[in-house]
Amino acid sequence: MNTIGRLWGYSAQRQTITILAAAALSGLDIDVPHFEFGVTNRTPEFLEKFPLGKIPAFEDNTGFALVEGIAIARHVCSLAPESGLLGRDARERALIDQWIQFSEYEISAFNMEIRALHTGRLGPHSREMFEGLFNRQVRFLRYLETYLASRSSGFLVGNEVTLADIALAASTQQTGRVTCGATERALYPNIFAHYDKVVSIPRVKEIFGEPEFVQEVLAYQGSQ
Repeated sequence: MNTIGRLWGYSAQRQTITILAAAALSGLDIDVPHFEFGVTNRTPEFLEKFPLGKIPAFEDNTGFALVEGIAIARHVCSLAPESGLLGRDARERALIDQWIQFSEYEISAFNMEIRALHTGRLGPHSREMFEGLFNRQVRFLRYLETYLASRSSGFLVGNEVTLADIALAASTQQTGRVTCGATERALYPNIFAHYDKVVSIPRVKEIFGEPEFVQEVLAYQGSQ
């Protein structure tokens, strides 16, 4: 199979997983060159194409370049519209966009900030600030859990997998590694059933890899 271009990123990155899974379900192949963060993305050749040095970064066979994970994933899906990953009509497309943004800003954003606080990258912080982020994410997880309970298909939009499902599954995997230990995962059976449904698709399972869920959530470690 001919590749549609090259994708720079690393296999555990949520956005890279989303793009590669979308490509697999679209029947497309993307070349993934060897990448070393802080090295590959600081070379003159890379910065000439992608001046900010961000990943994931994509270049197609004509030299067309893109950054930002969801933009790349949407572009990839658009190359195979028959896949249905972007929806079958205007309403489905709008709902898919809605759930992609929900996954990005109401689920993954909290995971990233909590992890950054936990590792000290954001400097001193209080217990109230740290635990407050957990509590804010809980509100959105409960909403998502209720919504998925109402979906007889098990998917976010319509009766088949879409890009929204892939993006949410990638966010859920991240959540299970940061803010949802075994106890918390038991509170959201429909969210994690949705994750299992998406990653059980043969072409997707290998891309997502092992869940590597934590048993206990990241804990407050005191002011850094």
